[in-house]
Amino acid sequence: MRLGQTSVVFFLSRITASLLGFVATLYFARELGAGPLGVYSLALGVVAWLSIVGTMGIPQAISKRVSEGEREGQYVVAGAVLVALLGGVLLGGIALFRGQVNAYIGYPNAAVFVGLILVTVIFTQIVLSTLQGLKFVEIQGILSPLRTGVRSSLQIGVLFVGGGLAGLFLGYAAGYVVTLLVGTAIVVRRVDGLGRPTIDHVRSLVDYAKFAWMSDLRTKAFNWIDIIVLGFFVSPSLVGIYTVAWNLSQFLILFSSSIAVTVFPEMSELSAEDGPQAAADLIEQSLSYAGLFLTPGVVGSLVVGAPLLRIYGDKFTEGVAVLALLVFATLIQAYQNQILNTLNAIDRPDLAFRVNALFLGGNLVLNVLLVYLYGWVGAAAATGISILLSLLVGTTFLRRIVAFGLPLTELTRQWVAALVMGLVVYGLRTVEETLGLLRHNAATVVVLIGIGAGVYFLVLLGLSTQFRTTVRDNLPLDVLR
Repeated sequence: MRLGQTSVVFFLSRITASLLGFVATLYFARELGAGPLGVYSLALGVVAWLSIVGTMGIPQAISKRVSEGEREGQYVVAGAVLVALLGGVLLGGIALFRGQVNAYIGYPNAAVFVGLILVTVIFTQIVLSTLQGLKFVEIQGILSPLRTGVRSSLQIGVLFVGGGLAGLFLGYAAGYVVTLLVGTAIVVRRVDGLGRPTIDHVRSLVDYAKFAWMSDLRTKAFNWIDIIVLGFFVSPSLVGIYTVAWNLSQFLILFSSSIAVTVFPEMSELSAEDGPQAAADLIEQSLSYAGLFLTPGVVGSLVVGAPLLRIYGDKFTEGVAVLALLVFATLIQAYQNQILNTLNAIDRPDLAFRVNALFLGGNLVLNVLLVYLYGWVGAAAATGISILLSLLVGTTFLRRIVAFGLPLTELTRQWVAALVMGLVVYGLRTVEETLGLLRHNAATVVVLIGIGAGVYFLVLLGLSTQFRTTVRDNLPLDVLR
């Protein structure tokens, strides 16, 4: 699979953004503790769910219609108007129920910050989806570290001078404002035919969005339903620990999501011109690499999970089991993302809707049930079970339309390389704990992860001809030729 410069730039941009976010979260955890971090996470969870209603699948519809290459500007304007109307209704609702919002989050005037962040988030989604549809994925990717960098810098600065949680909320909104302004300037210059849309443009967006919104709902459910349910059953400190474990697991899915974002416009164009079967090769290749980083991540979370969480503070080591479950659930999500991305790209959002509805319903029911019975570990288990069921159903739907093979041989090689890595890292950790060579937890974690990554990729290079070919084709220099 030739990912190309676009995919590489997008992936590296996401990695940069995540590293900035990792540093910021680490600072928040050590400066504020698990409790305030949990309050912050609950507020963002509320924003995430409200943003579903504030967009209703419109960004995905814009990306699809713009990628088809006709009347791009009218679709963008039509989408922005629809989102503005939905956002206005939501802001009215937040103002009306501000007391309940403040009480649930557990912070005075939380509703004000939720409304501010919500507006910036939903309009930024319009801009980013337009860039994806225009195949400017590398630009879309570069905006991610810009947003995170602005956000993290302001948040850390405000905390340093004693600003507290209000600084976190304002910094979060500021990051999106900067991204929105820069992204809008680029879209205005690059999109063709910005102008007054017709009712046909609106109807076309709505026809796609009425199914696509469930995809956004599925993403938000996977990312935030655990946090929302936990907010009713456990203390803010456990919500904070769970959030840290979740963020670590999501760091590992960046490569998979980069593939999905990059191949979507390509699949969309191919299926529009030559039919769905034309996307078969891209499906197989994307599935081959969806778990490239998550497979060793599952093994690594079992081997170095405790010292990794200890970096945030001793209290956070309570989340070791949760971390392992979440990384495994995220691995399953990586494959599910590719399947649903393909269904949407070949213009079958109706089938993606059914899969997402299954995941959403199952995740909600299982979360409430398992959290009630087993606490926060139940939340992680519920997510894993529901995502697995939806993956199986989604794959069945897709294979009825497109004949493609499952890359089982390539996936097996990745697991073999990951297990070899796990044995090496476990041995090194045992030696370090026995002899105390480094005597510094953070340094030990960095060394173990670095060695583990090197072992994994070296073993995989030795086992997989396909992986060697992919690396060789995408290196800027003639290496491995």
